[in-house]
Amino acid sequence: MTAQRLARLRATLDRRQPDLRVMLDQVHKPHNLSAILRSCDAVGAFRAHAVTARGRVSAHRHSSAGAGQWVDIVTHPTLEDAIASVHAEGFRVYAAHLSEQAVDYRDIDYTEPTVLLMGAELWGVSDTGKALADGHVMVPMFGLTESLNVSVATAVMLFEAQKQRLAAGMYDAPRLDADTYRRTLFEWMQPRVAAYCRRHGLDYPALDEDGHVVWEALRR
Repeated sequence: MTAQRLARLRATLDRRQPDLRVMLDQVHKPHNLSAILRSCDAVGAFRAHAVTARGRVSAHRHSSAGAGQWVDIVTHPTLEDAIASVHAEGFRVYAAHLSEQAVDYRDIDYTEPTVLLMGAELWGVSDTGKALADGHVMVPMFGLTESLNVSVATAVMLFEAQKQRLAAGMYDAPRLDADTYRRTLFEWMQPRVAAYCRRHGLDYPALDEDGHVVWEALRR
């Protein structure tokens, strides 16, 4: 761990947006998952939610600069569970779906706690997602194709969210709570030690000023 690397990780965490998220409704293709996570990382979205019966998601870790390790991923067994969890946190959920009530994605206020619900590659957002979402959004199309690839559509909307949040000064100061900031920084700097601690039910040990583990703290 170099001082330059540590400074870059801190600068990235300082701009993370805890109240801007993506929810994936049965998006399974690894290349799409990887691309979506890369967009989340690029705009500073702290967390993504994935609905999968397998309990995990499979992104191409070797592609997209390993974006999956920089974005917190929470999995849910059903979409009902996923939407209920973010509603309980005060988020509004917008489904990417072309319907009669859909609005231009640029008309949404992304400075509010926002979750973008993206559907599966072939079928789009499920009927459950359409019904439980707080609104529908769409990207205006002027060509012969009816829709964008799910990862492209996600990127388009996330960068609009970034634009609005930049204008509102939401990247100017750290927004993660102190505990989440420390935990995430440790996991980014010391992923193997963090995994060991989780397997054995141990608290994360202290780090010195250069980001190195204070091993005496771990032995205790």
